[in-house]
This record gives sequence, structure tokens and C-alpha cells, in this order.
Amino acid sequence: MSILVIAEHDNAEIKGATLNTIAAAKAIGDDIHLLVAGANCAAASEAAAKIEGVSKVLVADNAAYEHQLAENVAKLVADLGKDYSHILAPATTTGKNMLPRAAALLDVQPISDIIAVEAADTFKRPIYAGNVIATVQSSDTIKVVTVRATAFDPVAAEGGSAAVESVTIAEDAGVSTFVGEELAASDRPELTSARVIVSGGRGMQSGENFEMLYKLADKLGAAVGASRAAVDAGFVPNDMQVGQTGKIVAPDLYIAVGISGAIQHLAGMKDSKVIVAINKDEEAPIFSVADYGLVDDLFKVIPEFETKL
Repeated sequence: MSILVIAEHDNAEIKGATLNTIAAAKAIGDDIHLLVAGANCAAASEAAAKIEGVSKVLVADNAAYEHQLAENVAKLVADLGKDYSHILAPATTTGKNMLPRAAALLDVQPISDIIAVEAADTFKRPIYAGNVIATVQSSDTIKVVTVRATAFDPVAAEGGSAAVESVTIAEDAGVSTFVGEELAASDRPELTSARVIVSGGRGMQSGENFEMLYKLADKLGAAVGASRAAVDAGFVPNDMQVGQTGKIVAPDLYIAVGISGAIQHLAGMKDSKVIVAINKDEEAPIFSVADYGLVDDLFKVIPEFETKL
């Protein structure tokens, strides 16, 4: 039973979510192949070969895959995937964009956002914003699956010695072109990989007030997130959003500041190991999932907290 995992990378490094996805693949079987599709991606493929549990690395190095356009990579995955029992990708923006297209080309039903592997054909996934866990069994000959990275402990990035094999297929679907990208530069960790996250909600009242959280985060070595309410109000950009329609996170410590705790937000962070909530409303739903709660004015508490660190 061979499993194909789609690596998420930037042509130089393998993204952390790939390691979690390989862990999910190991719960299915032992023969795991990792696809690195990119351009000038030798560094990424070398890193891929060292990952624990990977038996073979397939490298599709072609200009058509430089920016990993979903339409192009999906055609490649569909062509290669016919020889595999399972195809897995991280349930990130990239994976969720590409893998359903590959499933459609293979004429199978994708299974999204799994959090556990029960058997080779049976998986658990959250529904209703995580309030219900569905057990899904697939009879498709090829199981196409996206993996919630926070649900699986990552495999080691070092220690493997996989064979590297070049893939000559060059698929340019011709229906999309790369125009440009604007990358936010920050010295803080990425939300999805941070061990500590400080998040702000509508209670922050303005984007300027998020400066308090930035200072606190810098002292804690933390990432900064936000609720959908704060994003919709224009306080911060949407790449900071944590929640069902944002980023799913599970850090060691999650500090929720001025966040009421709508079900959409809780779905994205309730798996955090320790949750601290600061809110002046003692009836706020966030306290139902918090390990520690402080009912107080955040504009008084956060500056005091920051000065004592």
C-alpha cells in the first residue's frame, strides 16, 4: 500500500505541515513517497530526502510548478496518483486549493481535514465547527485526503535517507498564470507553527491598540492572531485570523485578549494545550474552554503584564 504525500514548500525549505501529514500517512502504511513539485527546488528535495519515514522523494522540477499553481499541480498529482492507494496533503490554503481538483480528475471523493486515522479506509474529521466528530469510511480505490496538521505530531525532519527520483511530467493547464505576491515580513513566528500565540478580538477596539499585543508577543516570542470580528472590523489583516474560516492552531499557550469566544473562533484554537482568556465580560463563552480566566479590563491588564515580563 503506497502512499503519496504532497510536500508544501517554498522551493528551498519544506514547510512544517508536511511533517504532520507524513505522520498521518505513517498511521496508514509504511511505503510513503513524497512529491516535491517546484522549480529550482533542489534544496527542498534534499531536505525532503532526510525526513523520517519517507522511502522515496519524487521531484518535479519544472517552470510550470514554480509557484505551485493549483491547476498545474493537480494535473501532476492526478497523473502520478493512479499508482497509489492514498494521496495526502496538508489542510492548508495550498492543500485545500489543489487536492480537490486532483480528486475530481481522478473521479474520487476527497476527504477533508482529517484529525485521526482509524483504518486505511476510515478517518475522523470535525464537522459543525468541531462540535461533532464524523467517522468517514471511503470505498474509493484511491483515497484523497487533506490532513489537519495540528492533530498529528510531526515526524523528525532529520534521520531519513530516501531515494530521490526525478519526474519528467510537465503539466501546464494553461488556465491560470502567476501575477505577483505580497508577503508580510515579520520576525515573529508563523501562526500555524508558533508555540505561543497572543490573539486579540473586537474588544481591542482599534488596530492601533494591537500594538499592546505586539509588544507582549515580542517578549514572549509569540505570534499574534486575531478573531474574525477583529479582522472584519479592519483592525488587522486577514492573514492573522484564527478560526474555522481562518487558521487552525494548537500552540502550547494561547492567550485570548478581548475575544468573546464565538464558536467559529473556538473551532480554530480549542485544541491549544493551555488557554488563557482575558475579558471584562464574565459570561463570555471563551471562559468555557479557558484553563485560566481573568475578568478585567484588558487595557489595564496587558500593560501590567508586559511590564512584568
